Amino acid sequence: MQSPCLKEVSQVCPHGCCPSPFFCSPQPLNKVSKSRSTSADYRRDFAATTTSSIFPNAQFTNHESLPSLQQSFTEFTKAYPQYSDTYHVDQIRAKEYFHLSLPNHTCLDYFGIGLFSYNQLQKQDSSTYQIVSSSSPLQPSSPSQNLDIPFFSVSYKTGNLKTQLLHGGQESELELAMKKKIMHFLNISENDYSMVFTANRTSAFNLLAESYPYQSSRKLLTVYDYESEAVDAMINTSEKRGARVMSAEFSWPRLRINSAKMRKMLVSKRKKKKHRGLFVFPIHSRMTGARYPYLWMRIAQENGWHILIDACALGPKDMDSFGLSLFRPDFLICSFYKIFGENPSGFGCLFVKKSTVPVLEADTSTGMVHLLPAKKQSWLMEEFSSSETELEQTSKFKLQEEEVAASNSFLDPMSVEMVQSGKLEQGETSEVQKTEITAQPIEMGASKAVDSGKLADFIRDKNAKTNTEGSSEIECRGLEQVDSLGLTVISTRARCLINWLVNALLKLQHPNTEGITLVKIYGPKIKFDRGPALAFNVFDWKGEKVEPVLVQKLADRSNISLSYGFLQHICFSDKYQGEKDKVLERKAGEAKSKTENKRKDKNDLGITVVTASLGFLANFEDIYRLWVFVAQFLDADFVEKARWRYTALNQKTVEV
Repeated sequence: MQSPCLKEVSQVCPHGCCPSPFFCSPQPLNKVSKSRSTSADYRRDFAATTTSSIFPNAQFTNHESLPSLQQSFTEFTKAYPQYSDTYHVDQIRAKEYFHLSLPNHTCLDYFGIGLFSYNQLQKQDSSTYQIVSSSSPLQPSSPSQNLDIPFFSVSYKTGNLKTQLLHGGQESELELAMKKKIMHFLNISENDYSMVFTANRTSAFNLLAESYPYQSSRKLLTVYDYESEAVDAMINTSEKRGARVMSAEFSWPRLRINSAKMRKMLVSKRKKKKHRGLFVFPIHSRMTGARYPYLWMRIAQENGWHILIDACALGPKDMDSFGLSLFRPDFLICSFYKIFGENPSGFGCLFVKKSTVPVLEADTSTGMVHLLPAKKQSWLMEEFSSSETELEQTSKFKLQEEEVAASNSFLDPMSVEMVQSGKLEQGETSEVQKTEITAQPIEMGASKAVDSGKLADFIRDKNAKTNTEGSSEIECRGLEQVDSLGLTVISTRARCLINWLVNALLKLQHPNTEGITLVKIYGPKIKFDRGPALAFNVFDWKGEKVEPVLVQKLADRSNISLSYGFLQHICFSDKYQGEKDKVLERKAGEAKSKTENKRKDKNDLGITVVTASLGFLANFEDIYRLWVFVAQFLDADFVEKARWRYTALNQKTVEV
C-alpha cells in the first residue's frame, strides 16, 4: 500500500509541468537577510543549525505521521534560507527536463554531468549532427518525435595511446567541437593537456593501465572506499603488467582515510627522487560523499608519484574550485552521459599532461573511440533520393555498413573498422548496474543508387560546408546550463538538500524498541562540505539488515531510482574491533578460496549498501519522496511482505 505522503506528492502538480507549484515560482522566495558571520563561522555552525532547525527533538516511528510535503518544504526553507537563491534550477528543470515530472519519477542513481537536455532532444535536427549555426537554427518538433535518436554514436578505433597523444589524428568536426566544449567546461588548457575519447569510464582507466610504464614505476596506489568496476579493470591490467597494487584504507565508523597507513604508503625513505608509480585519487567518494584533503596530492607529488585525478565523482562546476593549475596532475579522467533521466550512455575522457606523454609506453591500446554524427533517416532522402521505393532489409543493412565504413575512413584513414557493440559502464550511475549500448549505424532511406563513394564525398562536402559557412558550435545544453548557474548556486543547492535528507533519515526510529534506528548511514553525516551522495542501509525492528537489492527494487516500484554498491577497504581501530565481525560481510557470490592472495581475499569483505546521488537538477520533492519511501519500512508488515514478493517484482531497466 502506498504511503499517504507519496500519494500527496503525486497529486501536487496534476498537470505534470513542474515538480510542484511552490518549487517553480517565477520569482525567488523572500530572502532572509544575510548573516554578517564569516565563512568560517558559517561552516562551523552549519551542522548545529541543521540539527536544531529541522525536526528538533523529533523521532518518527510511523510512516503515516510524517509531516506533509508542503509543511516539510516550509520548514526546509526556514532552515536553509540560502536555498531560495537557487530557484533558477527549478525553472531549468521545468522547461528543459519536464520528463522528470511527467511520469512522477525520482532519479537518484546518476552521478556526474549530462551533455544535453531532454528538451534539446525534442528539437528537429536538420543537419548531420546537432549544431548551432546562424544560417540553420534548430526548429522545435513535437514531443513524440526522435525520442530514441542519439546525438552521436561511438566507433572503436585501434592504435596506441602514446602515438594518439603525440601526433593526434584526423578528427571530425563533431569530435573537434566536442573536445573544445569539454575542455572549456573543465577549465583545461589545450596547451597543457592532450585528450582522447574512450568508450566509457572503465575504458579510460584500463587504457591508461595498458600504457603506464610499470617496469620502471612499479606501484599503483588507489583511494576508493567502494568497489568500482573501472578501478578493478585498472588493477587487473596493472597486475598483469607487473605492478604492485596497494589500496588506501578507511577508518570505521566515519570512513575517513586512515592517515597513518596512507602516509606510510606514499612517503619514500629514499633521498633520490624517482617516479614511484601511479597514485589514483578521486577527490571524493561517489558513493558515501566523503571528501578527501588535497594535501594527499601534494604529498604524493613531493614523493615522486604520477597523479591520476578521477574527476568522475565531481559535481557540476567542481573543477572550478579544484585548482588544476596548482596541482597539475599527470592524468585526469572524467565521463559524461547524454541526457539525465533519459539516456545514461555517453563516453569517457582521458587527459594526459603533455610533459608526461613521453613516459608512456607505445603499446597497442584498446578503448579509444571515434564520435560519429547521428544522422537521420531523412538525411540522404533529401539529397540523393531518386526513388520512393523502400530498400529491402538486406540491401538496407548493407548500405548501413557502407555508410559507417565510409564515415570511419574519413575520420581516420588508419581505421576503417565497422561500428561495434559492447558493454559500456554507465559512468554516471551505479558501479553495479550496467547497460548494453550498441553504437548503431544510422537507418537510411536512400535509393540503391547511393554508393559508399558518393556518400563519402557527401560527408566531406557537408563538413567543408560547415567550415566555410562560419563558426559552428555543438550545442551541449546540459553543460551550458551548468555554466550559467555557476559553482555557488549548484553547491549551495546540493548542500542544503543532502544534509536535510541525512538529518531526516536519522529521525526514523522503530516503535517500541530501545533506540533501534531504521537507517544506518555510512561515511559523513551532517557536514558542510560532504558530497551529494549517500550510502545507507535499512534495518528492520529486530535490527536485521534489509537486503539493499530488495530496497532498490521496492524503491523502483515507487518510481524512485536508487542503486546499490559495495563498501570495502574498511579498517577497525582497537576501540571498534568488537564491531568488525558484526559489520563486515563477504561479497555476494564470493566464496573464500585458499588459493586467492591476501589482498583479493581482504577485498571480498565489506558492506553492501543502498546508494542515492543528487544531481544538480535534484529538488526538494525528490529527497522528500525518498524519505517517505524509506519510512515505510517502519511498518514490520511492509518488510515481511517485501521479502516474499521479492522474486515477483518487475524492476524497470534502462535500455539504450
